[in-house]
Amino acid sequence: IPEGFSVLLKGARLEQKEAFQMLIFALCLAVLLIYMVLASQFASLLHPFLIMFSVPLGFIGVLWALFLTGNTLSVVSFIGIIMMVGIVVSNAILIVDYINRIRQEGVELREAIVRAGRIRLRPILMTTLTTICGLIPMALGIGEGAEANASLAIAVIGGLSVSTFLTLVFVPTLYFIVENWRASRRPHQI
Repeated sequence: IPEGFSVLLKGARLEQKEAFQMLIFALCLAVLLIYMVLASQFASLLHPFLIMFSVPLGFIGVLWALFLTGNTLSVVSFIGIIMMVGIVVSNAILIVDYINRIRQEGVELREAIVRAGRIRLRPILMTTLTTICGLIPMALGIGEGAEANASLAIAVIGGLSVSTFLTLVFVPTLYFIVENWRASRRPHQI
């Protein structure tokens, strides 16, 4: 930029920047509120933290889906990301909650994780598949003006597809590692 000149954002670009700032704030607030609710529900600060690790796994799928379909990160797709976060977290909650319940019955850690994964696989897949199938018409842009909301559906579908399968492996593995670490730090009782 030559001396004496300055550049200011105006019009649609300025509105998009402001909208993204508000949506990032909304996303951070949603993650914080989810964590606080989970911390009170689980009476633990660690287990909700493990559950929240499933959120970045969803972002991987969102970025892949948007890239592969030629869509960009827009306000509409960002709303889809916020929606996807809630669904991804609910899948992780199903696994961690069931592991905790089984462990309270006295089942060993590894067995509890395997049993929870086996029993909770079907509800997690049903939730994910019904959401994905319900969003396919929106993602295809069928109907008048539907292409405006297609990036929302693509973001949710991509995020859910990747995060569901990664969550089924990553969250139980992380749970196992953390619980083994916690057990090794406890003083051994004689």
